[in-house]
Amino acid sequence: MKDYQLIVIGGGAAGMTVAAGAANLGAKVALVEKKKHLGGDCLHVGCVPSKALIAASKEASSMMQAARVLGAEFDGRDHYQTTKARVDRARAIIQDHDGTERFEKLGVDVYIGEASFQSPYELKVGDDLLIGKKFVIATGSQPTIPPIDGLDDVPYLTNEQVFEEETLPESIIVIGAGTIGLELAQSFARLGSQVTVLEAQDTFLPREDESVSKLLRSQLEMAMRLKIGININQVSEVDGRVHVTGEIDGETVTYEADKLLVATGRKPRIDELRLDRAHVHVKDGFVDVTSTYRTSQPHIFAIGDTIKTLPFTHAAGEEGKAVVANALFGLWNKVDYTKMPWITFTEPEVFHVGMTEAEARERHGDDVEVFEAKLSEVDRFVADRQETGFVKIITRKNGKIIGGHAIGMTAGDWMQIVVYAMQRGDKIGKLSRMIYPYPSRSEAVKKVADLYWRKRLFNSPLTDLSRKYFEWTR
Repeated sequence: MKDYQLIVIGGGAAGMTVAAGAANLGAKVALVEKKKHLGGDCLHVGCVPSKALIAASKEASSMMQAARVLGAEFDGRDHYQTTKARVDRARAIIQDHDGTERFEKLGVDVYIGEASFQSPYELKVGDDLLIGKKFVIATGSQPTIPPIDGLDDVPYLTNEQVFEEETLPESIIVIGAGTIGLELAQSFARLGSQVTVLEAQDTFLPREDESVSKLLRSQLEMAMRLKIGININQVSEVDGRVHVTGEIDGETVTYEADKLLVATGRKPRIDELRLDRAHVHVKDGFVDVTSTYRTSQPHIFAIGDTIKTLPFTHAAGEEGKAVVANALFGLWNKVDYTKMPWITFTEPEVFHVGMTEAEARERHGDDVEVFEAKLSEVDRFVADRQETGFVKIITRKNGKIIGGHAIGMTAGDWMQIVVYAMQRGDKIGKLSRMIYPYPSRSEAVKKVADLYWRKRLFNSPLTDLSRKYFEWTR
């Protein structure tokens, strides 16, 4: 039996942030992780391997295009072992950065094993019983499996198995057109698979600005079969191939492929924690918390994918920063999610921060202005031959930025300045007055901001006076 000032359950992005922060402040900390390595789903089966796969598939696609031009042959499927090696290497390097040794050097006691509450202050991990003054639940999430007839009888992949596949399938069906499904689907298509994506919702990427999702859909449909609004009724296996049957637009359709990937969302990984023994309330499958991440037990906090906020690694990290002071010093820190950005790493890439145009008009009515510029108007994108896409910045009429959206090459990088402006409370005019190096992709933001400046300049009383003066002095 060991006593701790803080016990952190979960060794992913959120948990590691809390454990490191609390240890650096001098607290006696235990970090508990179910799996044998720290890093969480993001490192092992999420963000890191998917981005490595995306990069490898993009290079393979470029090589196939070059081979066709040169009259040569190159098939990404024949080189999938190289692709998988790149994925494994990326995970290994980052795992070394986030290894157990790092936390032990900070004075954190790391426990590997299944954790379960015995009481509000007792946690069992294997044969160890830990006593905690404060707790932070950060156990992450797991794939949600839809209740489709026959699915349990058919071999299928989720993000937890797909990166361990040794060969690239000739064909694959992806159920789910969310971020995970689309990123993996495009990667497989680039590597040479025949890809079919099936989505039950009638709207494609409903959280994105409608103009962005419309353009992305048109781009993806050039490389894969994309069916939106399909009601999947049954999954079966026939002669070693997966058959998916459903209804779309009143018609019964069946699609078949060598492999099936299920990417229909995620749910909190909390079932084994025995939160009932700790008297911690759960609501709609999520740990129920206040805005400062306190559960129904004031000494127990929860963050990351276990609570119903934004399911992103960087959001979990920010929650981790906030909860360190809350747990150790009784403060009331919280995260402002209205300025939390996210990216869908397809090509073209999608960036999102704040309100969409529809949300802004619903909330603020006529007190909304929208400024938009195409990437084909930006010299660097023209030079790169990457003109597909645009930038949209949404403001109040006083210039306050309430939303920023972009679709285009590396949009997640050059749109970050919009997040900074929103967090500072800067108006769009300040983005216009910044100096942007030429020719850079960030000039796309300048193009949009300049539209606001020109509108204000040419419609101002000063402009009218200036025109009258020069007419008088001719």
